[in-house]
Amino acid sequence: MSTTRPPTVPAAEGIEKVLEGETPQAPPPMGPGPRTRFFRAVMRPAFFFLLTCAAFFTALPFLWMIMGSLKPNIEVEEPHILPREWQWENYAIVLRLQPDKDGVYLDIDFAKWYFNSMFVSVAITYLQLLTSAMAAYAFSRIIWPGRDKVFFLYLATMMIPPIVLMIPNFQIMVLLGFVDSYQGLILPAAFGAFGTFLLRQFMLTIPPSLDEAARIDGASHWQAFWEVILPLARPGIVTLAIFTMLASFQSFFWPLVMLKSEHLFTLPIGLLNLDSTYGRQTELILAATVMSVLPLVVLFVILQKQLIRGIQLGAVKG
Repeated sequence: MSTTRPPTVPAAEGIEKVLEGETPQAPPPMGPGPRTRFFRAVMRPAFFFLLTCAAFFTALPFLWMIMGSLKPNIEVEEPHILPREWQWENYAIVLRLQPDKDGVYLDIDFAKWYFNSMFVSVAITYLQLLTSAMAAYAFSRIIWPGRDKVFFLYLATMMIPPIVLMIPNFQIMVLLGFVDSYQGLILPAAFGAFGTFLLRQFMLTIPPSLDEAARIDGASHWQAFWEVILPLARPGIVTLAIFTMLASFQSFFWPLVMLKSEHLFTLPIGLLNLDSTYGRQTELILAATVMSVLPLVVLFVILQKQLIRGIQLGAVKG
C-alpha cells in the first residue's frame, strides 16, 4: 500500500528542514518604505534644523548677556555680539578683587549676597521637602475621614495669587518679630500646596503592599514613611527640590518687602541695589547677573534627567 505525501506548507517545510538537520533560510529583510525613506532624507534634517534655530534664538539673550559682561562700557549698547576688546576684569571688579576704571572699589558685598541667597534657598528647599513629603504621605498612604475633601481644600489654595497673601504674611512676620531677618525670608516659603500635590501624585504610584508589609512587620507610620516610601519617592523629591531651589533663589518681591539691612540682601535685591547705584556701568551689572544665573543653569543641567523622570512618573496616576 503506497502512501502519498501531502503537500507541505512553508511553515511545515521549515519544521521538516530543522528535523532533518538543515537550517532554514530566513526571508530577506524588507527595506524601508517610500514614506520612511522620504522622512529620513528630507523631514528629519528639516526637523533638526528647526530645532537648532529654536535653540539658538532661545539661548541668544543668555549669550548676549555673557558677551556683554566681557565688553568695555563703551561697547555694551552696540549691536554686535562679540566684544572688540575682551574685558575679563569686570568679574574681578564686581567681586572687589580690583578697583574699577576710576580706581575705586565698589561699595557692595557680592559674596555676602551670594551666601544669603544660597543659605535661604537651601533652608527653604529642605523645609518644604520635609513638610510636603509628610503631608503627601498623610494624603496618599493613610486613610482617615474627610481626607480627600481636606486635600482638595488644601489644593484650592494654589488658586490664590501669591501677591494677595503678601500683606497677611507680612503682618504675621511683624507680630512674630521676624522682619528683616532670615526667619522672615524662610518660614513663609517653607510650606506649599504645590509640593504636597506633586509628591502625593508620585506616592500614589508606589504599590500599597510595600508599606502594608512594613506595617505587618511592626513598623510605625514614621518608619514606613522614612525607610520605605521616602527612598522610593526620590525622583519626585528631586523634581520638587529643583523647582523650589530655582524659585527661592530668584525670589524678588518677598525679600524686597522683608529686608532693610544690606548685609541680609539676597542676590536679586543686591543686583537692584547695584543697578540703582552703578546704573551707568551696565557691563558690571551683566557680570553680576551671569554669576548669579550660572549656578542655576549648572544645577538644571546636572539634574535634568531626574527632573524629567520625576515629572513623568508623577503624572502616571492621579
